[in-house]
Amino acid sequence: MSRIRTYFLTGFIITAPLAITIYLIWTFIEWVDSWVIPYIPAIYNPDNYLPFHVPGFGLVAAIFTITIVGFLTASFIGRSIVAWGENLLNRMPVVRNLYNGLKQIFETVLSDQTASFQEVGLVEYPRKGLWAVVFIATETRGEVDRTLKEMKKKTVSVFLPTTPNPTSGFLLFVPADDVIRLNMTVEEGAKLVISAGLVAPDQNQKKLRELAVQAKADGKPKEMENPLKALFLPHEENMPGKKPPSE
Repeated sequence: MSRIRTYFLTGFIITAPLAITIYLIWTFIEWVDSWVIPYIPAIYNPDNYLPFHVPGFGLVAAIFTITIVGFLTASFIGRSIVAWGENLLNRMPVVRNLYNGLKQIFETVLSDQTASFQEVGLVEYPRKGLWAVVFIATETRGEVDRTLKEMKKKTVSVFLPTTPNPTSGFLLFVPADDVIRLNMTVEEGAKLVISAGLVAPDQNQKKLRELAVQAKADGKPKEMENPLKALFLPHEENMPGKKPPSE
């Protein structure tokens, strides 16, 4: 029974994330199709010609339409139309706050990596002796930076996420000397926060990344140590025909 329990838990750990991922992707595709397909002319809808439903056609049509809108907006006429529309929305008291807020959120989330979190660190929060994981954004800027510079303090802007939902948290301006920078990536830090500390970064994977970066910088391939090698080292000495180290 103990082995059966172990096998079941192992299979559950493997299949549950895969099943949930497939379910969420399928639900998203069906949700987009339910919104987009009613606006597609019947002559272009493959469901009217095929004996079966084509999932994802609405999603493909939405991606194509959004790309065309982006292409047209990149032109001078498109930018003029967008500027006129935003100017019109800015005249509406309630709508302008909603639109500008959503636009700023999407621009922040979809911006390039230069404007995203780059490092993970530790700060003492909420009191001395307790440490919290933070995402380091950038050096403090604007009026906050000028105000703190009068106090002769160099600070950095960090985001302190909450567990298990890292999308909410606190913006802190912390003295640069009080932030301990970690080697883990932002993705690994997010996993650590979401799992409440149950999923810790793999040090072997970090070593492999460092060796890969160093090899790329040197311009030549470098042999990287297998992170699983250490798991088998204790057993190699007991293998038949294996000579002791002293021999």
